[in-house]
Amino acid sequence: MRRPGGWWRQKSTPAKVETYTRWSFHFFAVAECLSVGLPFVGALWTGFGLWLPAMMLGHSALCAVTASRALDWKRGRRPQPVGLLWGLAAATGVVAVVALWTAVHGSAHEGVPDAAATVFGVALIFGAGITALGVRERQQAFAVVSGYSLGTGAVAFPISQNGYASLVAMSAVMIGGAFLAFTSVFSVWLLNSFYELDEARETRTRLAVAEERLRFGRDLHDVMGRNLAVIALKSELAVQLARRGRPDAVDQMIEVQRIARESQREVRAVVRGYREADLGVELAGAQGVLKAAGITCEVSGEVDGLPAEVQSALGWVVRESTTNVLRHGDAGRCSVTLGRTEEHVVLTVENDGAGATAGGGGSGLAGLRERLRGVDGRLEAGFVGAGVFRVVAEVPLTGKAAVREVTS
Repeated sequence: MRRPGGWWRQKSTPAKVETYTRWSFHFFAVAECLSVGLPFVGALWTGFGLWLPAMMLGHSALCAVTASRALDWKRGRRPQPVGLLWGLAAATGVVAVVALWTAVHGSAHEGVPDAAATVFGVALIFGAGITALGVRERQQAFAVVSGYSLGTGAVAFPISQNGYASLVAMSAVMIGGAFLAFTSVFSVWLLNSFYELDEARETRTRLAVAEERLRFGRDLHDVMGRNLAVIALKSELAVQLARRGRPDAVDQMIEVQRIARESQREVRAVVRGYREADLGVELAGAQGVLKAAGITCEVSGEVDGLPAEVQSALGWVVRESTTNVLRHGDAGRCSVTLGRTEEHVVLTVENDGAGATAGGGGSGLAGLRERLRGVDGRLEAGFVGAGVFRVVAEVPLTGKAAVREVTS
């Protein structure tokens, strides 16, 4: 059974920002209704003013839909909602004309003119701000707000025949629309920045993995390239000696056997831990990789004096845990602590932002348990809080002398 709020914790940071941004735009529609509905609800429900609340509700809903589609377009998920943008502009014009006509020539009931004038200004301001969200460039957004401001004057002066009031209305629409447009455009820019940073972090993670693979490839080439060349030469020499009936061919083939066995041991060493698994190197490497991925990593504890087999086993724990932090969840902090007593060494790796799949379903933790079992160690892994995942490896200092070789 999913815990309350689990859907939110499972979202990545960019997804959370997108959800917040989308619902902020929806709140614009609520704010539009509240700005004209609460103060003047009594006045608008009289006479011709009856139509204005209904028109404002429809205008608010259209603003919410347009903002949502425009945000999808900004994220590249939908085509530009050109029809909705023109529809919103037309609906805004209709609401503005009806509201202004009601304010000037409509019911003389107390409060109706002021309420209708408020509807006139609010509809134009929100219409300008939401429409600006559906264009690409800042210059285009400024042109949209300017167009709404000029349209305000073009509507207000012929109906009201009041130049001063028309100028005030134009200024109000320009300032209010520009503020909403700036807020909308900045919110979308911030959201895109979060996605770009997340993609950059994933790219850095992939590059770190690719660099590690290249290092492994170089090590394997260094081990096998030279030895295979020697094997080929000695085998060819043994063939020539055998054809001549020389007994030295046997010695050459014995040497080929020795080199082949040595190559096998070296390859195993490379696979097991790039020849030498050093815990200090693994801790420094983990801190560097996590920092490059934008994750704060704190490392504490002393490595000096630990047996080589213990360092090798714990080095694999650090490597696998770092991989899990990068692959699963959306961590912002990771801590690696190495504690020692007279009889045990305890390595603790803890990170936040862990997803539901952290540490589960793969062979990584199972392989670590197998390795630690080779030195009489044990491994515990699991959630210790909301989104906090902890891996604890404990190894006795008087364990077995070698780490069991395991390939995943």
